[in-house]
Amino acid sequence: MPPRATFREVFAVREFRAVWFSQVLSVAGDRLALVALTLLVFDRTGSPLLAGLVYASGYLPWVVGGLFLSELADRYPRRTVMVVCDAVRAVLVAIMVVPHVPVWALVALLFVATMFAPPFDSARAAITADILSGERYVLGTAITQTTFLAGQAIGAVAGGVAVAFLGVRPALAIDAATFVLSALLVGLGTRARPAAARPEQAQSEQAQSKRAQSKLAQPSPLARMQAGLRLVFTDRALRTLLLFGWLVVFYTIPEGIAAPYAAGLGGGSIAAGLVIASTVVGTTIATPLFSRFVGPRRRIDLMGPLAVLTCATLVLTALRPGLAASLVIFSLSSVFGTYQLAANTAFVIRVPNERRAQAFGIASMGVIVGQGAAFVAAGAAAEVLTPAAVIAIGGALGTVVALILTLRWRHVSPPGGRHAAGRRPEPAPASRSVPLRESG
Repeated sequence: MPPRATFREVFAVREFRAVWFSQVLSVAGDRLALVALTLLVFDRTGSPLLAGLVYASGYLPWVVGGLFLSELADRYPRRTVMVVCDAVRAVLVAIMVVPHVPVWALVALLFVATMFAPPFDSARAAITADILSGERYVLGTAITQTTFLAGQAIGAVAGGVAVAFLGVRPALAIDAATFVLSALLVGLGTRARPAAARPEQAQSEQAQSKRAQSKLAQPSPLARMQAGLRLVFTDRALRTLLLFGWLVVFYTIPEGIAAPYAAGLGGGSIAAGLVIASTVVGTTIATPLFSRFVGPRRRIDLMGPLAVLTCATLVLTALRPGLAASLVIFSLSSVFGTYQLAANTAFVIRVPNERRAQAFGIASMGVIVGQGAAFVAAGAAAEVLTPAAVIAIGGALGTVVALILTLRWRHVSPPGGRHAAGRRPEPAPASRSVPLRESG
Protein backbone atom coordinates (compact mmCIF):
# COMPACT_ATOMS: atom_id res chain seq x y z
CA MET A 1 0.00 0.00 0.00
CA PRO A 2 1.38 3.44 -0.86
CA PRO A 3 1.82 5.80 2.10
CA ARG A 4 -1.02 8.19 2.90
CA ALA A 5 -0.59 11.79 1.86
CA THR A 6 -2.13 14.99 3.18
CA PHE A 7 -3.52 18.08 1.48
CA ARG A 8 -0.81 20.11 3.20
CA GLU A 9 1.86 17.99 1.49
CA VAL A 10 0.18 18.49 -1.89
CA PHE A 11 -0.08 22.27 -1.54
CA ALA A 12 3.52 22.36 -0.30
CA VAL A 13 4.59 21.50 -3.87
CA ARG A 14 5.28 24.86 -5.52
CA GLU A 15 4.54 23.67 -9.05
CA PHE A 16 1.18 22.24 -8.06
CA ARG A 17 0.17 25.53 -6.44
CA ALA A 18 0.94 27.37 -9.67
CA VAL A 19 -0.96 24.88 -11.86
CA TRP A 20 -3.90 24.79 -9.44
CA PHE A 21 -4.30 28.57 -9.29
CA SER A 22 -3.96 28.82 -13.07
CA GLN A 23 -6.81 26.34 -13.36
CA VAL A 24 -8.95 28.46 -11.03
CA LEU A 25 -8.39 31.49 -13.26
CA SER A 26 -8.86 29.66 -16.56
CA VAL A 27 -12.04 27.81 -15.58
CA ALA A 28 -13.59 30.90 -14.02
CA GLY A 29 -12.51 32.94 -17.03
CA ASP A 30 -14.10 30.49 -19.49
CA ARG A 31 -17.42 30.60 -17.65
CA LEU A 32 -17.30 34.38 -17.16
CA ALA A 33 -16.75 34.94 -20.91
CA LEU A 34 -19.56 32.57 -21.85
CA VAL A 35 -22.06 34.22 -19.51
CA ALA A 36 -20.99 37.76 -20.42
CA LEU A 37 -21.16 37.14 -24.17
CA THR A 38 -24.54 35.43 -23.88
CA LEU A 39 -25.89 38.48 -22.04
CA LEU A 40 -24.31 40.79 -24.62
CA VAL A 41 -25.95 38.96 -27.54
CA PHE A 42 -29.31 38.96 -25.77
CA ASP A 43 -28.96 42.68 -25.04
CA ARG A 44 -28.21 43.45 -28.71
CA THR A 45 -30.76 41.15 -30.34
CA GLY A 46 -33.42 40.55 -27.70
CA SER A 47 -33.60 36.97 -28.97
CA PRO A 48 -33.61 34.16 -26.39
CA LEU A 49 -32.91 31.69 -29.21
CA LEU A 50 -29.73 33.45 -30.29
CA ALA A 51 -28.65 33.77 -26.66
CA GLY A 52 -29.21 30.05 -26.19
CA LEU A 53 -27.24 29.22 -29.32
CA VAL A 54 -24.35 31.36 -28.08
CA TYR A 55 -24.37 29.50 -24.78
CA ALA A 56 -24.39 26.17 -26.64
CA SER A 57 -21.40 27.33 -28.68
CA GLY A 58 -19.36 26.92 -25.51
CA TYR A 59 -19.75 23.12 -25.88
CA LEU A 60 -19.30 22.38 -29.61
CA PRO A 61 -15.64 23.55 -29.84
CA TRP A 62 -14.68 20.74 -27.46
CA VAL A 63 -15.24 18.30 -30.33
CA VAL A 64 -12.59 20.00 -32.46
CA GLY A 65 -10.26 20.89 -29.62
CA GLY A 66 -10.62 17.54 -27.86
CA LEU A 67 -9.93 15.44 -30.96
CA PHE A 68 -7.35 17.49 -32.85
CA LEU A 69 -5.61 19.81 -30.37
CA SER A 70 -5.31 17.87 -27.10
CA GLU A 71 -2.47 15.71 -28.39
CA LEU A 72 -0.33 18.86 -28.74
CA ALA A 73 0.36 18.51 -25.01
CA ASP A 74 2.11 15.21 -25.77
CA ARG A 75 4.06 16.40 -28.82
CA TYR A 76 5.24 19.66 -27.23
CA PRO A 77 6.29 20.63 -23.67
CA ARG A 78 3.15 20.82 -21.58
CA ARG A 79 4.11 24.07 -19.88
CA THR A 80 4.51 25.69 -23.30
CA VAL A 81 1.12 24.39 -24.45
CA MET A 82 -0.63 25.82 -21.38
CA VAL A 83 1.03 29.23 -21.73
CA VAL A 84 0.26 29.45 -25.45
CA CYS A 85 -3.38 28.43 -24.92
CA ASP A 86 -3.84 31.10 -22.26
CA ALA A 87 -2.10 33.74 -24.39
CA VAL A 88 -4.27 32.96 -27.43
CA ARG A 89 -7.47 33.07 -25.36
CA ALA A 90 -6.41 36.37 -23.78
CA VAL A 91 -5.94 37.93 -27.23
CA LEU A 92 -9.24 36.57 -28.60
CA VAL A 93 -11.24 37.74 -25.60
CA ALA A 94 -9.52 41.14 -25.74
CA ILE A 95 -10.72 41.53 -29.34
CA MET A 96 -14.28 40.99 -28.10
CA VAL A 97 -13.90 44.14 -25.99
CA VAL A 98 -13.42 46.31 -29.09
CA PRO A 99 -16.57 48.42 -29.71
CA HIS A 100 -18.90 47.70 -32.64
CA VAL A 101 -17.71 44.13 -33.23
CA PRO A 102 -20.56 42.30 -35.07
CA VAL A 103 -22.48 39.64 -33.18
CA TRP A 104 -21.42 36.89 -35.61
CA ALA A 105 -17.77 37.85 -35.04
CA LEU A 106 -18.23 37.66 -31.27
CA VAL A 107 -19.67 34.16 -31.55
CA ALA A 108 -16.83 33.13 -33.88
CA LEU A 109 -14.24 34.50 -31.45
CA LEU A 110 -15.88 32.63 -28.58
CA PHE A 111 -15.88 29.43 -30.65
CA VAL A 112 -12.16 29.71 -31.47
CA ALA A 113 -11.23 30.70 -27.91
CA THR A 114 -13.10 27.72 -26.47
CA MET A 115 -11.22 25.38 -28.82
CA PHE A 116 -8.06 26.11 -26.82
CA ALA A 117 -9.66 24.97 -23.56
CA PRO A 118 -9.26 21.20 -24.29
CA PRO A 119 -5.48 21.34 -24.97
CA PHE A 120 -4.98 23.52 -21.88
CA ASP A 121 -7.03 21.14 -19.73
CA SER A 122 -5.27 18.08 -21.17
CA ALA A 123 -1.85 19.61 -20.57
CA ARG A 124 -2.86 20.59 -17.05
CA ALA A 125 -4.10 17.08 -16.24
CA ALA A 126 -1.01 15.46 -17.73
CA ILE A 127 1.51 17.77 -16.07
CA THR A 128 -0.18 17.22 -12.71
CA ALA A 129 0.75 13.54 -13.01
CA ASP A 130 4.35 14.65 -13.71
CA ILE A 131 4.41 16.90 -10.64
CA LEU A 132 2.66 14.58 -8.15
CA SER A 133 2.90 10.82 -7.73
CA GLY A 134 1.23 8.09 -5.68
CA GLU A 135 -1.33 9.26 -3.15
CA ARG A 136 -0.27 12.87 -3.67
CA TYR A 137 -1.55 12.61 -7.22
CA VAL A 138 -4.88 11.22 -5.96
CA LEU A 139 -5.31 14.14 -3.57
CA GLY A 140 -4.18 16.56 -6.29
CA THR A 141 -6.84 15.14 -8.62
CA ALA A 142 -9.46 15.57 -5.91
CA ILE A 143 -8.41 19.19 -5.52
CA THR A 144 -8.52 19.91 -9.26
CA GLN A 145 -11.91 18.22 -9.70
CA THR A 146 -13.33 20.22 -6.81
CA THR A 147 -11.74 23.36 -8.21
CA PHE A 148 -13.29 22.75 -11.64
CA LEU A 149 -16.78 22.51 -10.15
CA ALA A 150 -16.26 25.52 -7.90
CA GLY A 151 -14.64 27.51 -10.71
CA GLN A 152 -17.62 27.00 -12.98
CA ALA A 153 -20.00 28.22 -10.29
CA ILE A 154 -17.79 31.17 -9.36
CA GLY A 155 -17.29 32.12 -13.01
CA ALA A 156 -21.01 32.07 -13.72
CA VAL A 157 -21.80 34.19 -10.66
CA ALA A 158 -18.91 36.54 -11.35
CA GLY A 159 -20.06 36.96 -14.94
CA GLY A 160 -23.55 37.93 -13.88
CA VAL A 161 -22.32 40.31 -11.17
CA ALA A 162 -19.69 41.90 -13.41
CA VAL A 163 -22.18 42.47 -16.21
CA ALA A 164 -24.74 43.91 -13.76
CA PHE A 165 -22.37 46.39 -12.10
CA LEU A 166 -19.64 47.01 -14.70
CA GLY A 167 -21.13 46.14 -18.07
CA VAL A 168 -20.32 43.46 -20.61
CA ARG A 169 -17.10 44.87 -22.03
CA PRO A 170 -15.39 45.45 -18.66
CA ALA A 171 -16.41 41.89 -17.74
CA LEU A 172 -14.72 40.58 -20.90
CA ALA A 173 -11.65 42.69 -20.10
CA ILE A 174 -11.49 41.03 -16.67
CA ASP A 175 -11.75 37.67 -18.39
CA ALA A 176 -8.81 38.48 -20.68
CA ALA A 177 -6.78 39.50 -17.62
CA THR A 178 -7.46 36.13 -15.93
CA PHE A 179 -5.90 34.33 -18.89
CA VAL A 180 -2.84 36.58 -18.77
CA LEU A 181 -2.39 35.87 -15.06
CA SER A 182 -2.84 32.15 -15.66
CA ALA A 183 -0.13 32.16 -18.33
CA LEU A 184 2.27 33.97 -16.01
CA LEU A 185 1.61 31.52 -13.18
CA VAL A 186 2.32 28.49 -15.35
CA GLY A 187 5.29 30.03 -17.12
CA LEU A 188 7.00 31.23 -13.94
CA GLY A 189 5.74 28.66 -11.46
CA THR A 190 6.58 25.38 -13.22
CA ARG A 191 9.88 24.06 -14.49
CA ALA A 192 10.64 23.23 -18.09
CA ARG A 193 10.11 19.60 -19.12
CA PRO A 194 10.71 17.96 -22.50
CA ALA A 195 7.83 16.80 -24.63
CA ALA A 196 6.42 13.47 -23.43
CA ALA A 197 6.06 11.84 -26.88
CA ARG A 198 9.19 9.93 -27.90
CA PRO A 199 10.60 10.21 -31.42
CA GLU A 200 10.04 6.48 -32.00
CA GLN A 201 6.39 6.93 -31.07
CA ALA A 202 5.91 9.46 -33.84
CA GLN A 203 7.72 7.16 -36.30
CA SER A 204 5.45 4.24 -35.44
CA GLU A 205 2.37 6.39 -35.97
CA GLN A 206 3.61 7.58 -39.36
CA ALA A 207 4.18 3.96 -40.42
CA GLN A 208 0.66 2.99 -39.41
CA SER A 209 -0.93 5.99 -41.12
CA LYS A 210 0.93 5.19 -44.40
CA ARG A 211 1.34 8.89 -44.98
CA ALA A 212 5.01 9.32 -44.12
CA GLN A 213 7.42 10.04 -46.94
CA SER A 214 10.54 9.56 -44.83
CA LYS A 215 11.57 8.59 -41.32
CA LEU A 216 11.44 12.21 -40.23
CA ALA A 217 7.97 12.91 -41.61
CA GLN A 218 5.20 13.67 -39.13
CA PRO A 219 1.81 11.92 -39.26
CA SER A 220 -1.24 13.97 -40.18
CA PRO A 221 -3.54 15.35 -37.45
CA LEU A 222 -6.22 12.90 -38.58
CA ALA A 223 -3.82 9.97 -38.21
CA ARG A 224 -2.80 11.10 -34.72
CA MET A 225 -6.47 11.47 -33.77
CA GLN A 226 -7.16 7.94 -35.01
CA ALA A 227 -4.20 6.63 -33.00
CA GLY A 228 -5.55 8.31 -29.87
CA LEU A 229 -9.01 6.81 -30.38
CA ARG A 230 -7.45 3.37 -30.90
CA LEU A 231 -5.46 3.77 -27.69
CA VAL A 232 -8.57 4.50 -25.64
CA PHE A 233 -11.18 2.27 -27.26
CA THR A 234 -9.22 -0.90 -28.10
CA ASP A 235 -8.08 -1.45 -24.51
CA ARG A 236 -10.91 -2.95 -22.40
CA ALA A 237 -9.77 -1.33 -19.17
CA LEU A 238 -9.34 2.16 -20.65
CA ARG A 239 -12.62 1.87 -22.52
CA THR A 240 -14.49 0.85 -19.37
CA LEU A 241 -12.95 3.64 -17.30
CA LEU A 242 -13.74 6.17 -20.02
CA LEU A 243 -17.39 5.10 -20.05
CA PHE A 244 -17.51 5.35 -16.25
CA GLY A 245 -16.50 8.98 -16.68
CA TRP A 246 -19.10 9.57 -19.38
CA LEU A 247 -21.92 8.44 -17.05
CA VAL A 248 -22.02 12.09 -16.03
CA VAL A 249 -24.32 12.76 -18.99
CA PHE A 250 -27.10 10.85 -17.18
CA TYR A 251 -26.85 12.24 -13.67
CA THR A 252 -26.42 15.90 -14.65
CA ILE A 253 -29.75 16.00 -16.50
CA PRO A 254 -31.35 17.94 -13.57
CA GLU A 255 -28.93 20.79 -14.30
CA GLY A 256 -30.10 21.04 -17.90
CA ILE A 257 -33.83 21.23 -17.07
CA ALA A 258 -33.58 22.99 -13.71
CA ALA A 259 -35.83 25.88 -14.75
CA PRO A 260 -38.85 23.80 -15.87
CA TYR A 261 -38.35 21.41 -12.94
CA ALA A 262 -38.42 24.27 -10.44
CA ALA A 263 -41.38 25.87 -12.23
CA GLY A 264 -43.29 22.60 -11.97
CA LEU A 265 -42.83 22.80 -8.20
CA GLY A 266 -44.05 26.38 -8.09
CA GLY A 267 -40.57 27.86 -7.75
CA GLY A 268 -38.82 30.61 -9.66
CA SER A 269 -35.26 31.55 -10.54
CA ILE A 270 -34.00 31.06 -6.99
CA ALA A 271 -35.40 27.54 -6.87
CA ALA A 272 -33.82 26.80 -10.26
CA GLY A 273 -30.48 28.05 -8.94
CA LEU A 274 -30.77 25.80 -5.92
CA VAL A 275 -31.46 22.82 -8.17
CA ILE A 276 -28.34 23.56 -10.24
CA ALA A 277 -26.21 24.04 -7.13
CA SER A 278 -27.45 20.80 -5.59
CA THR A 279 -26.13 18.82 -8.59
CA VAL A 280 -22.53 19.75 -7.77
CA VAL A 281 -22.37 20.70 -4.10
CA GLY A 282 -22.23 17.09 -2.87
CA THR A 283 -19.30 16.19 -5.11
CA THR A 284 -17.50 19.42 -4.24
CA ILE A 285 -17.64 18.61 -0.53
CA ALA A 286 -17.29 14.82 -0.65
CA THR A 287 -14.43 14.45 -3.14
CA PRO A 288 -11.67 15.76 -0.81
CA LEU A 289 -13.03 13.59 2.02
CA PHE A 290 -13.24 10.53 -0.23
CA SER A 291 -9.64 10.95 -1.35
CA ARG A 292 -8.32 11.63 2.15
CA PHE A 293 -10.06 8.97 4.24
CA VAL A 294 -10.74 6.10 1.80
CA GLY A 295 -7.75 3.94 0.86
CA PRO A 296 -6.64 3.38 -2.76
CA ARG A 297 -7.89 -0.22 -3.02
CA ARG A 298 -11.18 0.63 -1.39
CA ARG A 299 -11.71 3.55 -3.79
CA ILE A 300 -11.33 1.25 -6.80
CA ASP A 301 -13.62 -1.40 -5.27
CA LEU A 302 -16.29 1.23 -4.56
CA MET A 303 -16.14 2.81 -8.02
CA GLY A 304 -18.80 0.57 -9.60
CA PRO A 305 -21.31 0.55 -6.72
CA LEU A 306 -21.04 4.32 -6.29
CA ALA A 307 -21.57 4.85 -10.02
CA VAL A 308 -24.75 2.75 -9.84
CA LEU A 309 -26.02 4.71 -6.81
CA THR A 310 -25.24 8.04 -8.49
CA CYS A 311 -27.74 7.32 -11.24
CA ALA A 312 -30.18 5.14 -9.29
CA THR A 313 -30.82 7.88 -6.72
CA LEU A 314 -32.37 10.05 -9.44
CA VAL A 315 -35.08 7.44 -10.06
CA LEU A 316 -36.66 8.70 -6.80
CA THR A 317 -37.86 11.79 -8.67
CA ALA A 318 -40.53 9.53 -10.21
CA LEU A 319 -42.30 9.90 -6.84
CA ARG A 320 -42.68 13.64 -7.60
CA PRO A 321 -41.01 14.96 -4.43
CA GLY A 322 -41.27 18.60 -3.34
CA LEU A 323 -38.45 21.11 -3.69
CA ALA A 324 -36.73 20.30 -0.38
CA ALA A 325 -36.83 16.54 -0.99
CA SER A 326 -35.63 17.07 -4.57
CA LEU A 327 -32.62 19.04 -3.37
CA VAL A 328 -31.77 16.18 -1.00
CA ILE A 329 -32.04 13.65 -3.83
CA PHE A 330 -29.84 15.66 -6.19
CA SER A 331 -27.28 16.35 -3.46
CA LEU A 332 -27.13 12.67 -2.50
CA SER A 333 -26.60 11.68 -6.12
CA SER A 334 -23.83 14.28 -6.29
CA VAL A 335 -22.14 12.75 -3.22
CA PHE A 336 -22.06 9.32 -4.86
CA GLY A 337 -20.49 11.00 -7.91
CA THR A 338 -17.16 11.02 -6.07
CA TYR A 339 -16.51 7.67 -7.82
CA GLN A 340 -15.16 9.84 -10.67
CA LEU A 341 -11.99 10.33 -8.60
CA ALA A 342 -11.27 6.60 -8.65
CA ALA A 343 -12.04 6.37 -12.38
CA ASN A 344 -9.77 9.32 -13.15
CA THR A 345 -6.87 7.89 -11.15
CA ALA A 346 -7.16 4.42 -12.68
CA PHE A 347 -7.34 5.97 -16.15
CA VAL A 348 -4.13 7.94 -15.62
CA ILE A 349 -2.31 4.86 -14.29
CA ARG A 350 -3.00 2.90 -17.48
CA VAL A 351 -2.33 5.58 -20.12
CA PRO A 352 1.29 5.87 -21.34
CA ASN A 353 2.79 9.22 -20.40
CA GLU A 354 3.52 10.13 -24.02
CA ARG A 355 -0.20 9.77 -24.89
CA ARG A 356 -1.75 10.98 -21.64
CA ALA A 357 -2.78 14.49 -22.71
CA GLN A 358 -4.48 13.23 -25.87
CA ALA A 359 -6.36 10.57 -23.88
CA PHE A 360 -7.53 13.20 -21.39
CA GLY A 361 -8.66 15.37 -24.30
CA ILE A 362 -10.80 12.57 -25.74
CA ALA A 363 -12.30 11.87 -22.31
CA SER A 364 -13.08 15.55 -21.65
CA MET A 365 -14.50 15.99 -25.14
CA GLY A 366 -16.92 13.11 -24.56
CA VAL A 367 -18.08 14.56 -21.24
CA ILE A 368 -18.70 18.08 -22.56
CA VAL A 369 -20.35 17.03 -25.82
CA GLY A 370 -22.37 14.31 -24.09
CA GLN A 371 -23.67 16.78 -21.54
CA GLY A 372 -24.66 19.25 -24.23
CA ALA A 373 -26.52 16.55 -26.18
CA ALA A 374 -28.19 15.25 -23.00
CA PHE A 375 -29.38 18.74 -22.06
CA VAL A 376 -30.95 19.21 -25.50
CA ALA A 377 -32.56 15.75 -25.43
CA ALA A 378 -33.87 16.26 -21.89
CA GLY A 379 -35.33 19.63 -22.83
CA ALA A 380 -37.09 18.12 -25.82
CA ALA A 381 -38.43 15.24 -23.71
CA ALA A 382 -39.69 17.70 -21.10
CA GLU A 383 -41.99 19.15 -23.77
CA VAL A 384 -44.10 15.96 -23.65
CA LEU A 385 -43.23 14.51 -20.22
CA THR A 386 -42.90 16.07 -16.80
CA PRO A 387 -39.33 17.15 -15.91
CA ALA A 388 -39.43 14.74 -12.94
CA ALA A 389 -40.22 11.85 -15.29
CA VAL A 390 -37.38 12.86 -17.63
CA ILE A 391 -34.89 12.89 -14.74
CA ALA A 392 -36.14 9.53 -13.47
CA ILE A 393 -35.85 7.94 -16.93
CA GLY A 394 -32.33 9.36 -17.35
CA GLY A 395 -31.38 7.99 -13.94
CA ALA A 396 -32.79 4.54 -14.82
CA LEU A 397 -30.87 4.42 -18.11
CA GLY A 398 -27.70 5.49 -16.34
CA THR A 399 -28.22 2.81 -13.68
CA VAL A 400 -28.42 0.07 -16.32
CA VAL A 401 -25.26 1.32 -18.04
CA ALA A 402 -23.44 1.63 -14.70
CA LEU A 403 -24.37 -1.96 -13.77
CA ILE A 404 -22.98 -3.24 -17.08
CA LEU A 405 -19.77 -1.26 -16.64
CA THR A 406 -19.38 -2.50 -13.05
CA LEU A 407 -19.60 -6.12 -14.20
CA ARG A 408 -17.11 -5.48 -17.01
CA TRP A 409 -14.68 -3.76 -14.66
CA ARG A 410 -14.73 -6.72 -12.27
CA HIS A 411 -13.60 -8.93 -15.16
CA VAL A 412 -10.90 -6.47 -16.22
CA SER A 413 -9.61 -5.63 -12.73
CA PRO A 414 -10.85 -7.94 -9.93
CA PRO A 415 -11.16 -6.41 -6.41
CA GLY A 416 -7.72 -6.00 -4.82
CA GLY A 417 -5.95 -6.45 -8.17
CA ARG A 418 -2.56 -5.04 -9.02
CA HIS A 419 -3.98 -1.69 -10.19
CA ALA A 420 -6.21 -1.28 -7.17
CA ALA A 421 -3.53 0.19 -4.95
CA GLY A 422 -2.83 3.11 -7.24
CA ARG A 423 0.43 1.71 -8.62
CA ARG A 424 1.39 2.09 -12.24
CA PRO A 425 1.39 -1.02 -14.46
CA GLU A 426 4.57 -2.98 -15.03
CA PRO A 427 6.64 -1.54 -17.92
CA ALA A 428 6.11 -3.34 -21.22
CA PRO A 429 8.92 -5.69 -22.30
CA ALA A 430 11.20 -4.42 -25.03
CA SER A 431 9.92 -7.02 -27.50
CA ARG A 432 6.34 -5.85 -27.25
CA SER A 433 4.93 -4.79 -30.61
CA VAL A 434 3.83 -1.25 -31.36
CA PRO A 435 0.11 -2.02 -31.90
CA LEU A 436 -0.11 -3.77 -28.52
CA ARG A 437 1.62 -0.92 -26.79
CA GLU A 438 -0.80 1.58 -28.35
CA SER A 439 -3.72 -0.45 -27.04
CA GLY A 440 -2.46 -0.14 -23.47
